[in-house]
Amino acid sequence: MPLSILATEKPSLTQEQGDPNPLTLSTPVTALKGVGPNLARRLARLGLSKVQDLLFHLPQRYQDRTQLVPIGALQIGREALIEGEIQLSEIRQGRRRSLVCAVSDGTGEIFLRFFHFSTWQQNSLTPAIRLRCFGEVRQGAGRLEMVHPEYRRLLGEEAEAIEVHLTPIYPTTEGLRQPLLRDLIQGVLKDLGEEGIIDHLPPTFLEGIGLPTLSQAIVYLHQPPPDAPLDVLAEGKHPVQQRLAFEELLAHHLSLRQLRLRATQLQAPSLASEGQLQKRFLAALSFPLTAAQERVVQEILEDMARDSPMQRLLQGDVGSGKTVVAALAILQAVEAGHQAALMAPTELLAEQHLRVLQRWFSPFEINVEWLAAKGAAKGRRESLNRLKSGEAQVAVGTHALFQEGVNFHHLGLVVVDEQHRFGVEQRLALREKGRHGAYCPHQLIMTATPIPRTLAMTAYADLDTSVIDQLPPGRIPVATAAVSHRRRTEVVVKVRRACQAGRQAYWVCTLIEESDSLQAQAAEKTAAELAEVLPELRIGLIHGRMKPPDKESTMAAFKSGAIHLLVATTVIEVGVDVPNASLMIIENAERLGLSQLHQLRGRVGRGAADSYCVLLYHGPLSELSRARLACLRATNDGFEIARRDLELRGPGEVLGTRQTGLPQYRVADLLRDQDLLARVGRVADRFQRQYPAQAEALIRRWLGEESHYGEV
Repeated sequence: MPLSILATEKPSLTQEQGDPNPLTLSTPVTALKGVGPNLARRLARLGLSKVQDLLFHLPQRYQDRTQLVPIGALQIGREALIEGEIQLSEIRQGRRRSLVCAVSDGTGEIFLRFFHFSTWQQNSLTPAIRLRCFGEVRQGAGRLEMVHPEYRRLLGEEAEAIEVHLTPIYPTTEGLRQPLLRDLIQGVLKDLGEEGIIDHLPPTFLEGIGLPTLSQAIVYLHQPPPDAPLDVLAEGKHPVQQRLAFEELLAHHLSLRQLRLRATQLQAPSLASEGQLQKRFLAALSFPLTAAQERVVQEILEDMARDSPMQRLLQGDVGSGKTVVAALAILQAVEAGHQAALMAPTELLAEQHLRVLQRWFSPFEINVEWLAAKGAAKGRRESLNRLKSGEAQVAVGTHALFQEGVNFHHLGLVVVDEQHRFGVEQRLALREKGRHGAYCPHQLIMTATPIPRTLAMTAYADLDTSVIDQLPPGRIPVATAAVSHRRRTEVVVKVRRACQAGRQAYWVCTLIEESDSLQAQAAEKTAAELAEVLPELRIGLIHGRMKPPDKESTMAAFKSGAIHLLVATTVIEVGVDVPNASLMIIENAERLGLSQLHQLRGRVGRGAADSYCVLLYHGPLSELSRARLACLRATNDGFEIARRDLELRGPGEVLGTRQTGLPQYRVADLLRDQDLLARVGRVADRFQRQYPAQAEALIRRWLGEESHYGEV
């Protein structure tokens, strides 16, 4: 039995004799005897509401309580199981009042110290009482100590059995102690038995991938043998962990495939056209399309001509020309008699798209409507009426596009820019805005943050993928240097020289206002300081808290050359295109991720002049920050940078913190388990086809309520 600190709330897990409802994986934890409302609320904080949840609540580490260690052989800093007799028990005042018990086993003596104790506990720990204790050995004042060890009083002369398995340590929450959680899980394992742990993967599939059964994996992880390889378990690479990771990855993959399958069963308007608008548009452009752009345009237009909804992810590095591709898709929708909507994550980026599309489309008398969360009520009402009547053929905006009250006349195409800023749920919400009877719109999802293939095939398995793997001719690689903030004066001189030579520059800060808790220069303060030392330059300021008209006028002045130096926050990360800007300074570059730094750097190098990016950092640098800056100096390839970002920061950060619709993984790690993904793809086809019921059950097991994203 596990050691306990005199537990007062210990559930009995066996059900009443004669209970007609045997324990199953779907049994609520409240049905377990001893789990009252208080304990159920604590379990719920960990997401544990059913028996299955308890089994999939895996240990984060293990303790070895399988052998008694003589007190005389204890080592400082190690955890150990000991047994001995209390020689002395007393209250000591000192700096903190504590209960101290001296315990001896004949080979040595150790003090047990309790800073929090009850009178009952004090009266029960008296001389001559035998204890079995587990805890970390520390060096006390001249003696070895264990502070608040787990312990059990030993009654009678007969020796109690020692644990035969390593002891699991689980993630827990306030008020839910390890011994209680262990007893719950061990009791469930005993009552269910291996036959009660239902495996949705047929044996033939398991043989093909060389992994154990689900029950073997679950039992091993909760009851590992004494010789279990703790280092392998700590890395998550043990076959039993890989078995669970594989099943979870398969469940997520199947869920996205279902989302895709159900969407293809919907109808979409066939947006085929003769392409007259596209021909006129291309003839008016001042540059030709690259071969990569032509290829992905063809893929997109072929999708749009079908009567099932297009679901395509368009990836392209900074400056690869995704907006032109999107414009050609929008023109096809308009010529086919439908509306199109383009959604961007920030007002600044959405405003940039608005201006570009209005400039491109005005010769064709195409009405491009603006829709944002803020704005005058009358203007918003008029915009909504034009969208509803069909007078506006194209809508551009932020998440406001799918808010209540927004109705389209006949939406045929949805373009979502910077997909990693939105979740699956938001993407589906905009699609629902376009439902017209049995029809729903085509979707084009764009990102300028290249996603490594291993991540894309998992996170976006419901989408076809097109990649613009070629930059327009003439794009000059940006020379990048990392410079300590101590050389700030030299950087200011470089800015002066660049602007005096007729070029323009960005100075990017990570905060808007001063903050005592962060070593970041605020944009407002930086703009004031630079105005003092560079009085001959016209300096502008832009940040996310400015009113849209002020932001627009500042950007217009910068684009026209009226502003030499633009001090900005990271709101200019995407979408800003000023070819004359050839110098980018990024303050506190060590605070930003690789992909974000690459996006910011992409604001320069858009003209014919040599361009530079200065990463101004505050030392000392962590190993992670040093690796980021070194990678950015070494390459301008966004896909290579994305691969390195995945290695350095992990998939959650690469995909973006706002992925509200992206399910979270309980066991799998997309970086660690990349080698499983290929097998997942191979198994998914056959599994879905041959065992559709098990596939549904697998999805419900791992995604629960999140599986509703597969509904259409």
